[in-house]
Amino acid sequence: MLNVAIIGAGAISPAHIQAYLQFPERCKIVAICDIYPEKAKQKVEEFRLDAEVVADYKQLLSRDDIDLVSVCTPPYTHAETAIAFLDAGKHVIVEKPMASSLEECDAMNEAAERSGKKLSVVAQNRFTTPMWKLKAVLDTKLMGPIVHTQVDSYWWRGHCYYDLWWRGTWEKEGGGCTLNHAVHHIDIFQWMNGMPSEITAVMSNTSHDNAEVEDLSIAIARYENGALAQITSSVVHHGQEQQLIFQGKRARVSAPWKVTASTSKSNGFPEEDKALEAKIQQAYDEQEDLAHEGHRGQILDVLTAIEGDGAVLVDGIQGRRTLELITAIYQSASTGRSVQLPLGPESPFYTREGILKNATYFYEKKTSVDNFNDNTITFGGNA
Repeated sequence: MLNVAIIGAGAISPAHIQAYLQFPERCKIVAICDIYPEKAKQKVEEFRLDAEVVADYKQLLSRDDIDLVSVCTPPYTHAETAIAFLDAGKHVIVEKPMASSLEECDAMNEAAERSGKKLSVVAQNRFTTPMWKLKAVLDTKLMGPIVHTQVDSYWWRGHCYYDLWWRGTWEKEGGGCTLNHAVHHIDIFQWMNGMPSEITAVMSNTSHDNAEVEDLSIAIARYENGALAQITSSVVHHGQEQQLIFQGKRARVSAPWKVTASTSKSNGFPEEDKALEAKIQQAYDEQEDLAHEGHRGQILDVLTAIEGDGAVLVDGIQGRRTLELITAIYQSASTGRSVQLPLGPESPFYTREGILKNATYFYEKKTSVDNFNDNTITFGGNA
């Protein structure tokens, strides 16, 4: 039985709590921590937990009865909190984005290595049946080499969304929609398609003059083999339609699921390749549905890795790659220049201080509220 502590009792914490409660024979929540103890107490009462409420996570570091910690706090606190618990001998699941900078990611990975404990970065969209099946189909290579990928991470958030005290600033949120919304799709993109060699990007704030950060960005990624990808990150798209499209030389596949294959007529115009479509569809249909999806699927992955001393699917290396792509988008959009990957300490955006100094500030954040009365959140559309 693994004992669990939840650090941060905000809007994302119920997803973790509900996931842990799905596996009562394998884990138990023994503590919930929040700088606002009343929020932690409310979660204990809501979910009828036999758990202690604390206001400072440092009170939990020396406790021998805690094995695993979920870090559900704002992004700028992730590195300090995760490193403290890893060094205290606890396994850690940290919410997205992994950290506020690549420097912090590297420090977190170093802490995981020296402690020998698991570090898992939340990427719950990997643990959905459609994405699992799509990844399996891409791995068959039936589509041929991927020549173009389209990532549409379309969300919509009202003006008051950025009134929350930690949102809308480079210092505390670390960025806008590219970091905090499109992170899911960018993670899926690099997991399925690998890391590009170059990023060229632009960004803007079109609708939220109470935020320093962007609410829309568009990036072009280039691969060594000449393949291209386009990534749109937004919180200004009504309807929140989201999709990933992979165009191969022989066929295209996507989430939401669709397969289309073409062959060439003698004059070069396309003709449907029904045989290949059927083969790809069969590969998709043969994949079994996941028994547990989203946060439940990822927490099950972590519990299984701890119990069996195996690897987690989304470790700190994977988490860093996703942030590396996002950092490259910010660097390119802020400097007006293409950015070569990989990014290391030589990048002006490698450190949190470098980001704060060099990022584009769109507006001054003037409104700040401690909390919203309505803490319900949505997890996106159909991809």
